[in-house]
Amino acid sequence: MSPSPLIQLKEAPATDGGAPNLQAFLELGFRPLYLAGISWALIAVALWIYAPSVLTGPLQGIAWHAHEMLWGFIATIAVGFLMTAGSNWTGINPLQGRALGAVCGLWLLARVGFLVNSRTAFWIAMACELAFFGLAALAMMRAVYRSKNTRNYAVPWLLVGLAVGDALYLLAALAGDYALLMVRFNAALVVMALIALLIGRRVIPFFAMRAVPGLDIPKHTTSGQVQLGACTVAALSQLAGWPVLTALALGLAGLLAAVQVLSWKPLAVRHNPLLWILYAGYGGIALGLLSAALASAGVALPRVLPVHLIAMAGFSVLIIGMVTRTSLGHLGRPLATDASMRASYWLMLLAAALRLAAMADTAWVSGLLYLAAGAWVGGLGPVSVAFCTDAGSPPPLRLQR
Repeated sequence: MSPSPLIQLKEAPATDGGAPNLQAFLELGFRPLYLAGISWALIAVALWIYAPSVLTGPLQGIAWHAHEMLWGFIATIAVGFLMTAGSNWTGINPLQGRALGAVCGLWLLARVGFLVNSRTAFWIAMACELAFFGLAALAMMRAVYRSKNTRNYAVPWLLVGLAVGDALYLLAALAGDYALLMVRFNAALVVMALIALLIGRRVIPFFAMRAVPGLDIPKHTTSGQVQLGACTVAALSQLAGWPVLTALALGLAGLLAAVQVLSWKPLAVRHNPLLWILYAGYGGIALGLLSAALASAGVALPRVLPVHLIAMAGFSVLIIGMVTRTSLGHLGRPLATDASMRASYWLMLLAAALRLAAMADTAWVSGLLYLAAGAWVGGLGPVSVAFCTDAGSPPPLRLQR
């Protein structure tokens, strides 16, 4: 029996909704974790830009900002997606009900703990966060190994990689070693890129061919395996301090991502916002990896350019598209955007553009950062409100094996 694909959806019939239902809200990981990640992204950026004086704990300033964006926001959305997709490809729901609620509680304690000006609170927050990723990894292991879903045996270990990178980063932050902290952050960023590329390469062709009649695009299975290997080498070589190997591996991963997204015929989806936003995010990761390769090779670039290309132009754009598209599908909503969704997409793209523009050494830096934060909040706000108002209604679609 051949292994099932990562995404194999049967869309539910369109529905007008009903009363909120906590049981339904905790039935699949995407609902609470998408809501948590998106809402925290709003709060964290607002604190970082508009009220940085409150960031007085052991994890403070730019170390707090980088950590909360990668692990508090981006990785949280990835866990929510994988917990939901795990039901699709194994027939076993990795986390649901009280267990899912408890894991979300650990995530929330970590967010609060890292804001408190106390080393004890820091250690509690660190323990809660590592437990969050560790339990998610164990739940995924149980699902894929019990179902003998060999194609996805490596996926739980990617979550382990996020947890290990998180622990190494937090220890460097507590020691005040900024140089080591950035090395470990960059390695974890590549691990997250590996996960995002894996998810994107599998679902974007599926969504595109489903939505555009007659569209036939390659899945790039072989190049995807090479790409994942290149990301693994890049992450390990960064930790080892081998810049030449890091540059070569990052360059290969980025080049393959660029070839993949161009081969998916982007012009064919230009009139479908649910698709072109995913293409844009995948392309942003490609550009970010290529810029990171140049930086590792010694090319003089703005210091934070690769990070923000990958994280804002890549991950964040991909996330806002993936969150809306997968939620519509799982909840049985029509696969179409309304005005608020389209506005969210454009505001997220504007936020990324403004943040990149703020890297130029001009008198407009502060203003551009404030505008970028405003666009970010404006883009994610409607998505967060939609999840709050739709909490638990109707029950999510039972995904097919």
